[in-house]
Amino acid sequence: MSTVVKNFDRWKKFLGERVQHAENVGMSEEAIANLAYEIGGFLDEKVDPQNDSNRVLKEIWDVGTEDERKTIARLMVKLAKKNA
Repeated sequence: MSTVVKNFDRWKKFLGERVQHAENVGMSEEAIANLAYEIGGFLDEKVDPQNDSNRVLKEIWDVGTEDERKTIARLMVKLAKKNA
């Protein structure tokens, strides 16, 4: 996964494909957003950002409250859907 994270455009496309697949199998938008939130927490704890785009996202995530992080996750889902 680290090669995907290194290129933000590829990362958005990767996420978009996963969101599209999740919708196709019947996951609700809320379930997808909750999963994105969990993934965001995992990435925050386990992945060292390899580029400026990912570093900015991590820093924003780190200063955000839980509600703000959930908003970031929902926005990432929307961005991913746009780039699918």
